[in-house]
Amino acid sequence: MSGLLALLDDVAGIAKVAAASIDDIAGQAAKAGAKAAGAVIDDAAVTPKYVHGFAPARELPIVGKIALGSIKNKLLILLPAALLLTTFAPWLITPLLMLGGSYLCFEGAEKIWHVLHPHHPSGGEAPKDLPSAHLEASKIKGAVKTDFILSAEIMTIALSALPEGDPLWIVAITLALVGIGITAVVYGGVAVIVKADDVGLWLAEVGKLGVTRALGRGIVRFMPWFMKALMIVGTAAMIWVGGNIILHGLAELGWPVAYDWVHHQAQAVGHMVPEAWLGLTEWAVTAFFDGIFGLVYGLVLIPLMTMILAPLFGLFSKSKSPEADH
Repeated sequence: MSGLLALLDDVAGIAKVAAASIDDIAGQAAKAGAKAAGAVIDDAAVTPKYVHGFAPARELPIVGKIALGSIKNKLLILLPAALLLTTFAPWLITPLLMLGGSYLCFEGAEKIWHVLHPHHPSGGEAPKDLPSAHLEASKIKGAVKTDFILSAEIMTIALSALPEGDPLWIVAITLALVGIGITAVVYGGVAVIVKADDVGLWLAEVGKLGVTRALGRGIVRFMPWFMKALMIVGTAAMIWVGGNIILHGLAELGWPVAYDWVHHQAQAVGHMVPEAWLGLTEWAVTAFFDGIFGLVYGLVLIPLMTMILAPLFGLFSKSKSPEADH
């Protein structure tokens, strides 16, 4: 009898440890996902453009296919790569994170530059005479490629946010939860966004009450403004998060001057406000200076990318193409 009680006690202990591990994994996944907010918001802001111009009946299937591609990106490619990095080359995580941060700063700064200096591209758009099935496949392929870049950034940020020394299985489950959870949030939100106009039109046309019809018309008028606001927030988040990643990475690599300066400014301003507002104030000041740095850094990257790296990549691609051998 005593042996049975001891066994049950051991089982209960194991169950408590397992429950604690599950709680810990869930908590780590939530924190890691929150740190990837900039890339997440931008992902949600960018994706709706890929369903623009298609029949309403095709919008949700297209979003679903992009979401499936996103899950494959995260779980079949990026998750194994993250585990290999953790096991064999953890020192590469910070440089890769900074590379992703540079991409966020560049993309955000480029969007602002295009707003200030609008231009009308003459090429690069999908041919208008493509059959709808081919056009749809092309749009989905492009969206999944864009998602891969953003997903790589999300998974790298999540990986960097995890405590050092965790068992590999905890890291794997946590990153899988982050990937699945963020994909569900992003593409669930995208599905709501792309169908909001249709819902508004339906309410405006078939609503039996004046209030219902007015609500429908209000949704239709509100959505363009919402999309503009989402793009602005997404761009700001990219620049802020990218700047923070670069400054933090520089500090980890032995150049902490800029990161420490921002930290001291946040503390100085925080001392001027009531204690109840201390945390929010320090966060806002840090985000502001991170964003300023990210914007300046991104603007510096624009000529570097467009005038040097992109032409070099083009030359390299041509030299590798089969036509170059003839």
